[in-house]
Amino acid sequence: MRRVRLTKKKMRNVGKNNTLASSRQTILTIIIILRLVPLIRGSNLLLEVKQGLAFKIVLFADLHFGENAWTTWGTLQDVQSMHVMSCVLHQENPDLVVYLGDVITANNIATTNASVYWEMAISPTRERNIPWASVFGNHDDAPFEWPLDWFSQSNVPPLNCPSTISTSSVGEDDCSFKGTTRLELMSNEIDSNKLSFSRKGPRNLWPGVSNYVLNISSSNNSQRPVAYLYFLDSGGGSYPEVISNAQAKWFSRTSREINPDARVPEIVFWHIPSRAYQTVAASGKIGKPCVGSINEENVAPQEAEFGIMKALEERPSVQAVFVGHNHGLDWCCPSNDLWLCFARHTGYGGYGNWARGARVLEIKEDPFSLKSWITMEDGSTHSHVVLSS
Repeated sequence: MRRVRLTKKKMRNVGKNNTLASSRQTILTIIIILRLVPLIRGSNLLLEVKQGLAFKIVLFADLHFGENAWTTWGTLQDVQSMHVMSCVLHQENPDLVVYLGDVITANNIATTNASVYWEMAISPTRERNIPWASVFGNHDDAPFEWPLDWFSQSNVPPLNCPSTISTSSVGEDDCSFKGTTRLELMSNEIDSNKLSFSRKGPRNLWPGVSNYVLNISSSNNSQRPVAYLYFLDSGGGSYPEVISNAQAKWFSRTSREINPDARVPEIVFWHIPSRAYQTVAASGKIGKPCVGSINEENVAPQEAEFGIMKALEERPSVQAVFVGHNHGLDWCCPSNDLWLCFARHTGYGGYGNWARGARVLEIKEDPFSLKSWITMEDGSTHSHVVLSS
């Protein structure tokens, strides 16, 4: 998403002291449980279409866990975000969850290891034994930003930072302002979770880290792919907001190697929209051929275009690209022979008061089809669209 303001008014629904105390206790309990629960081991580490069923993917975008982590209303936002995810997961029962960037607001997190908040964000998915994959957004490893109003007082206010050592207490001794790198966040996720399909991409693509490809296998033959899922790091935070030319070349080379005749459909995920999204964006009300429900802000694109869109457009197998970042956009629009789609703002962290939800993808294998819709926190659905060519 765009830059998050460090100060804002308390949420209206945070009014009673007992509610505040309860939310803080809830989040501390979650932190303790996450440290004590053993690794969950999936019985099947293949992404595979079940016989006679569709393969369903849920996208959680812009959760922003840890935003203003030193405040009670910041803590309550994380509890509410977990409720959104739990509601969507209960209704959709997906085969895979994609965390589409800005999982945390690192520039607001003073703890020595931001993975504590990352683990909280993935916990609703993990508790249901659902596999997931993640990509980075511009806030996930952003350096800590000191709030100016802290310095209007005689001292920095008391902080409540989740401990990475003790499981029984939290306090100022557990605070740090050094941040947690992309590599540390990804390594912690992979090492601590057997259901994570996330990967640290090729070293020659660093500082971008979340660059990798997964395949969904056929229900009839685990060696036959139904679709390839590509994940790309669109930067931001510790380095510019961009998909590099090296990443574009990696995509072209990899897709030719594993899908040389382009017969297998390909689906792409990253966080910050490319400049092509500006070209297809609707002006005002969303109308055909675009499909969506909110178009309340301008596209905030990457800083430059270094070849990724050309690489995608050269692949007739590419069906759609999915991004987050803009909380006030949830549309899909066609661009040449593929679709450019926003997810739906899932987290209560970050800017905007739009209702929360998640984009859902449904893949069928014979014949192949890709459909999508948005499921809201209240269980309603809308913006159904067919994305397969």
